[in-house]
Amino acid sequence: MTPELSCTPSAPPSALRRRAARSRDDWALLGLCSPALGIVSVFLLIPLAWLVWLSFRSADGFTLQNYARLVTDEAYIRSLWLTLRLSVTVTALCVLLGYPLCYMLAHMRPLAARLCLLLVIVPFWTSLLVRTYAWLVLLQRKGIINNALLSSGLIDEPLYLVHNPTGALIGMFHIMLPFFVLPLYSALKRIDPDYLKASASLGASQLETFWRVYFPLSRPGLVAGGMLVLILCFGFYITPALLGGGKTLVIPMLIERNVNLFFEWGAASSVAVVFLVAVLLLFAAINRLLSVERLFGGA
Repeated sequence: MTPELSCTPSAPPSALRRRAARSRDDWALLGLCSPALGIVSVFLLIPLAWLVWLSFRSADGFTLQNYARLVTDEAYIRSLWLTLRLSVTVTALCVLLGYPLCYMLAHMRPLAARLCLLLVIVPFWTSLLVRTYAWLVLLQRKGIINNALLSSGLIDEPLYLVHNPTGALIGMFHIMLPFFVLPLYSALKRIDPDYLKASASLGASQLETFWRVYFPLSRPGLVAGGMLVLILCFGFYITPALLGGGKTLVIPMLIERNVNLFFEWGAASSVAVVFLVAVLLLFAAINRLLSVERLFGGA
């Protein structure tokens, strides 16, 4: 009798060897990454899980009250709205003033561009607290700005530029602008000038070349800088606390008061979890429009 032939062809030996080699490489890569994965688990995932667990706890056990107060408590609603309004306004100001600045830097001579970029980076060498107190000196009722405006006759009485959302907005914008400029400038410098020359050779005007060629190519840097500023503004604490004078109660200040003043860890944890989920949803939404790897310089 003739043996029956198998209907499923066996894989060639070369393919099996490649598959085995790939499996060994994957295990070796996992072994190399295991220390980093362990550190991330200990210092990020475990505390995050503990934070989520606290957000559902109260003195009586499991509760949803910590999340319910986010939409029922007027103080939380005002704080959420103020945080969102300040963050979006600062991001919009950074886009409106930062894009022309980056465009100018990208088209300047190399030496002049380096000097101007150095002026943008210099604030990073100064403490955030020092810069915030400097704005407090400049913006107060008897500060330099009000005295200069009074001396010039432009105003009759000092302006309220500090201890309110206006002061917090000015300070946050000054501190956040370099975080927007650096990623956008990096993206603009990577744009090949030949694209612009090709557009001009096809008869497009300078304005048409900018909107149809240059601006779309700069969009990854624009979105990356705006997203970075927006996320940092969500968690900004020092500048709104000092320049707002306690009257600008943003979400980070609310979390700090719940922990240090009222000892309500559950209420503070629920706000933190909601903001974390909001940031992740923001990443996911932007990633559907433009790859996050491309935003931050990936291939």
